[in-house]
This record gives sequence, C-alpha cells and structure tokens, in this order.
Amino acid sequence: MKIKFITASALLILMVQAVRAQDARTILQQVSKNIGADNLNTLQFSGNTGYSAAAGAPYSADQDWARGELVSYSKEIDFNAHFSREQIARRSGPFSPIGGTQGIPVRGAQKFDFVLNGTSAWAVAGGGFGPYDRQGYMDGIPVAEMWQLDMIMTPQGFVKAALAPGANPTIAMTIGPRGHQVTYVSITAVGKYHVTAGINEQNEIESVVTHVANPAFGDMLYAYTYGPYKQFGAVKFPTTIHRDEGDPQLSPAHDAFYLQVSSVQANAPVQVFTPTTGEKLPADDSSPVDSQKLAEGIWYILGKGVRHASVAVECPDFVVVIEAPLSELRSMVVINEVHRLVPNKPIEYLVSTHYHFDHMGGIRTYAAEGATIVASAEDADLYRRVVLSPAPRTLEPDRLSLLPPDKWPHELIAEVTDKYVISDKGEEEVVVYPMPAFEHVSSMTVAYIPRAKMLINADVYGPPVPGKPLPRASAGALMLYETIQRLGLDVTTQVGIHGGAGSEDDFIKVVTQPQPENQGGGPPAGN
Repeated sequence: MKIKFITASALLILMVQAVRAQDARTILQQVSKNIGADNLNTLQFSGNTGYSAAAGAPYSADQDWARGELVSYSKEIDFNAHFSREQIARRSGPFSPIGGTQGIPVRGAQKFDFVLNGTSAWAVAGGGFGPYDRQGYMDGIPVAEMWQLDMIMTPQGFVKAALAPGANPTIAMTIGPRGHQVTYVSITAVGKYHVTAGINEQNEIESVVTHVANPAFGDMLYAYTYGPYKQFGAVKFPTTIHRDEGDPQLSPAHDAFYLQVSSVQANAPVQVFTPTTGEKLPADDSSPVDSQKLAEGIWYILGKGVRHASVAVECPDFVVVIEAPLSELRSMVVINEVHRLVPNKPIEYLVSTHYHFDHMGGIRTYAAEGATIVASAEDADLYRRVVLSPAPRTLEPDRLSLLPPDKWPHELIAEVTDKYVISDKGEEEVVVYPMPAFEHVSSMTVAYIPRAKMLINADVYGPPVPGKPLPRASAGALMLYETIQRLGLDVTTQVGIHGGAGSEDDFIKVVTQPQPENQGGGPPAGN
C-alpha cells in the first residue's frame, strides 16, 4: 500500500510539472507573438542616453557603483549564430570622476567594443585587447558566460531560449492584482543558471533575473528590468533597460547600467565574425607565480600575465600577507607559494588595502586559512556583513563556505583606525596605516615594514618605467606623499601591488615635479 501511495504521489508530481510546463509554453508563445520573437533571427538596438558603471569599484563601501555617462551604445545579436557585439562610448558627464571611473575621461570618450561568438569572448577595443576570459571586477563568472546570459536575458532572447527544444520552462508563481498581474517563468540557461522572467498581462517581459558567482557577494543578483514597451517595426521592445549587479538589500552598490532605447531593428544584417588578434587568452588566476625577494624574509609574489601581486612577510612564528587580489583560485596559488617559501609557519594575518573587487577577491580564502583580515573600519563593516557572511555560494562554493560550523573562524576582522600594529616577539612588525580619502577610494590602507623601511600600497603609486619620462603623479600618489610626511615614516623602498618595487628617490621625483592640469583621457600613470 505504501509503495502504491508513493508511486501515485510521484505520478501526481510529474503530471503537475507537465501541466505547469505546458502552461508556461502557452504564455511564452503569446509573449513571443506579441513582441515579435517568432521569426526573429537578428536584433539590433541602440541609444545615447544612460549610464555605464564600473561594477566592483565604488568610491566607498556605502555607495553605489561609480558610473560614467553613456555617449553612445549599440548592441547587435544573431540568435542563430549565438553572436553578439556590444559597442559602448562613455565619459564622466554629470557624474563625479571618482572610484572606478578614473579611466573615464571628462572630455572625449572611453570606448569599448566587445564580441561574443559562441562560447568565446573578445575585447576588440577597450578593456584590454584580445581574447577575454575572467579577469577583472566581475571575476567569479567567466566573461563569455556573462555575455551569453546577457543575450538570453533580452526579452526576445529569453522567449527564444525558453521555447527551444529541451528548455522545459516552468511557472514559478503568479502574483499581483488584476490589471498588473505578473507571472514568473523560469528556465536553466548555459547549463547552470536559474533564469526567471516576469511577464505582465500585456504579454511583455518586465524583468529577467538570475544569480552569478562573485567573490564578494557569493551568489550575486544579476537582473534586468525593462521599461515601457514600444513598437519598433516588426518587434515590440522596451524603451528603457536597467541592469543590477549586486543586491541592494546587502549593499548600496547594485546599479550597473541604464539605457534609454532610441532605435531597434529586427532581422537587419549582422556581420558574424571571429576577431583575429593572433593572441592567446591571458593567463588565468591559476598561472604560476614568480616570487621576487625584496629583502630578507619579504617576497613580492606575482605571476606571468597577472597584474595583481601579493607581498609575504615572514615573522618569527607566522607570516603576514598583504593583499588577496582577484579570486580564490589566485589566492590558493599565492598561499601555496607562501608555504613553499616559509614552510611550517601559518599565515596569521591578511592585510586588505581597500574594497575593490580586483583587490579583495581572495579574502574569504585567507579567512578559511585561519588568517585575521586587517582592514579599514569602513571596509571591515562590509566584509563582516557581506563578504564574510555565510550567505549561499552554490554557483561557485569556496573553502570558507565548505567549512563545517565548528571549523568556522571566530576572529575574522581587525579594524584599522589610527594604525594597526602586527608584531611578533618584537622582532618583526608590519604597521598598517589608513590614508585620507582621495578620488579613487574613500578608504585605503598602506602597510609599512619598519625593519626594511618599506611601504606597500595598491592603486596609489607604481614605480616609473626605467628609461621613460617620469609619469604625472596621481592624486593617490600625492596623498601617499602627504601621509608619509605627516606620519614621519622613514621609507627607502616603495612597493606597488601594481608595478613592483622602486626607490623612494624615484617616488619623491614623481610627486614633487610640476603637476600639469589633467586634461582628461585617462588616469595618471601609477594609479
């Protein structure tokens, strides 16, 4: 009897699922007809009003992503060829040139040209040059997968993907009053992403929501919201597009993109091509390290093709690591190298200079290692609430999320106020100081090693290239100089997380030379 009951229950579940799938297909077919997706092969849309943000690089941990004004935007998609091309031009415009927007000029425009062909992505212009994988602020999801999601998350793209053979769309729920009732239909995209579209009673897609892996936020909200629809020839398309990267319930940083659509074309010719750069993919985060000994017991740990370094400092009983950039994958490579360089000593401290995704993606990895994270008070608050929280990380589980409850570290954060001294038996010290706010970030720390008279910074100053003219000093470099003078630090070596080690004499030459007015067009060298 029990077996029969279970069998009957299983049959009922299958029948309900089949009905829900059929109902979902009926709704999607109505949407497809309404917005002109039935016979749509290519789609092009453009506009010149909106903003594009530097996701992962806010000015402060309590602000939204820093952003630039769109000068022009266009995107073309060939759904059958799984091809897209996105061209962006942006400038500072009415937005403050702070945080991650330092590369956006006040005059002129910063231009990007991104191409997706199948499962491969390229930066034709802007954001580097050549094949494009998972380096940068969105580290945690491969760039090609993110752009595939972008294609599927367009209104027409979602309908086409959901009605494709084997898609198995299902109705998640229907909510709201009559007159504005929204039905949510879900599919699995790119093999692993749960994507849900909100469909109103006018058979229009109002939103498309998913989550992507991110070192800071875990399963991070990635969502599009679509504004009033308008008929553009053969297709009906939203007149506004907004994208969230990050959950506003966790952090103020979430508004990543906004566009007022002015032109849409259906089935216009799209040139499908593979960019010919002659280059290989850049080294990923697992690329081997190249350790350089800066002084006795101090190493600069970089790697071929990786722009972000870490610094390891050996103390009598433990090791201090300064900076955990990019990702868990990169941090594991660095941690293994630290253990090779300094066997049988634990990593007890990780100094985090500032909250930008490319500089703190491995914080959780060091926490799982048992290290105390040393950070500014502002950053420490966000690290506690968001980065080091036990929030779900199902898309890309990391070491910390896999620890059983009794192994979860208790003392995770040490806050830097006036200064924070890491000392081991009085034989070695690493002193962490806060810097005043400057245009790149409101909260930055630097690490000073008195024994070696060495100062370590990130995104503030990098030594000049030998044989080249001295670069113009950035605002950060000038603020670093002021900080050194105010604290009376005795420095002989400047070490940049970007750029390596150089002499204090070169640093003085850079920051004391006459400073021409910034005419826009990019950030000063060394920042």
